[in-house]
Amino acid sequence: MKIIHVSAECYPVAKVGGLADVVGALPKYQNGPKISSQVIMPFYDNAFTKENLFSTIYKANLNLGGTSYEFRILTLKEKPLDFDVFFVDVPGLIFKEFVYSFNDTERFLAFQIATLDWMLTWDTFPDIIHCHDHHTGLIPFMLQESYKYEAFRKIPNILTIHNAQYQGWFSHEKVGLIPPFNFNHVGLLDWGGNVNPLAAAIKCAWWVTTVSPSYMEELKIAANGLESLLSEESSKCSGILNGIDWNVWNPETDPYIIENYNTKTVESGALANKKYLCDTFNLDFEKPLFAFIGRLVDEKGSDLFPEVFKLALEKTNATILLLGSGNKFVENQLEALKNDYIGTYNAFIGYDEKLSHIIYAGADFLLMPSRVEPCGLNQMYALRYGTIPVVRSIGGLKDTVIDISEKNGFGICHEEVTVLDIINAMDRAVALYKEELKYKKLRSKIMEIDHSWDVSAQEYINLYNSIN
Repeated sequence: MKIIHVSAECYPVAKVGGLADVVGALPKYQNGPKISSQVIMPFYDNAFTKENLFSTIYKANLNLGGTSYEFRILTLKEKPLDFDVFFVDVPGLIFKEFVYSFNDTERFLAFQIATLDWMLTWDTFPDIIHCHDHHTGLIPFMLQESYKYEAFRKIPNILTIHNAQYQGWFSHEKVGLIPPFNFNHVGLLDWGGNVNPLAAAIKCAWWVTTVSPSYMEELKIAANGLESLLSEESSKCSGILNGIDWNVWNPETDPYIIENYNTKTVESGALANKKYLCDTFNLDFEKPLFAFIGRLVDEKGSDLFPEVFKLALEKTNATILLLGSGNKFVENQLEALKNDYIGTYNAFIGYDEKLSHIIYAGADFLLMPSRVEPCGLNQMYALRYGTIPVVRSIGGLKDTVIDISEKNGFGICHEEVTVLDIINAMDRAVALYKEELKYKKLRSKIMEIDHSWDVSAQEYINLYNSIN
């Protein structure tokens, strides 16, 4: 079986969010004696492409609404990844320093058209085309409707929704950018009066998955306008929980962290990493350390952080460290807090992969008060490193974290995204931290919870076989 994943992101090539982590791991865990899983993605002007050498394996022109663009398909000269990645280079459109911008219609349409044009030249077509999020959402439509791609009609295609908040809307005035199709079926592109790539993919894909079972059910209630469509198409929808790459996220071998450890040495190893964090960011080592890693956007609940952190630092005997970026107003507020809470609070505005690993290893608790969390990977990373997640019960967080008040519970959960709920959850975490024996046992226990890609990758393979 030959599987092609088409995605705008793939770790470590280009990462904005969890999409990159999934596409950077799933193919590796699908590959085997009878399965070849590969990735096709855009070629960006970023650090990865500057640090590696590439070969051109195909060159042609694509037509985008009457305008011709030259494109190339590139591969890596060396093989730093555990699976094949092919890069679509459209110099005038895709090759930018950024992954996303405010107007990406032409960029990602060119990417999708170039991908399918190149695939038409293959001697053997793939058995499965797996599309990820709205950036590849017009592929299922074009496979089904565009005259040019009639040869692909019988190839099963899958759409995975990583985040339904972003749908790629654009005006019907640009529908001519799409390769010619039966215009009687133009309604497949429409949702809410615009061309909606995500909606089109939900309508046309052979199967639709989301990145956790709970998120699939939640989307039928709140999906940024797609609720009724997902309910209507529910017979071909399912949720498959993401996994994490246990080779990358392994405290016993992780090259980024200060001291490696396993379930037996977690106490000393985690403390060595915590000491590094406390020394680096001037935090009180004796107090429980709460951390947040991620984007500072409303869906993560980060707009409440300035008020939450103030109250927590005044009321709770704890320290807080934040690593993230996003909303500039929130960034400025969080930066200003540094002066008021020296020794108990600090923030690194931006992103640093090495630092994120050390925080997972050294923090005592990870905060995730998300309003929306399709799957969430951070809580799985935290569990792998023995850091207890403090989460809002929604989406994938609900599927992966059980509150300590329940049988076999191991995390701290809260139901709403309010300042009071988050503070109360932090209070419960501090109380747990003071129960030293229970806390230490939990750290070892959660490190053994299996959220590796092995199970999830097999679920996808079973799905491919069922529709092939």
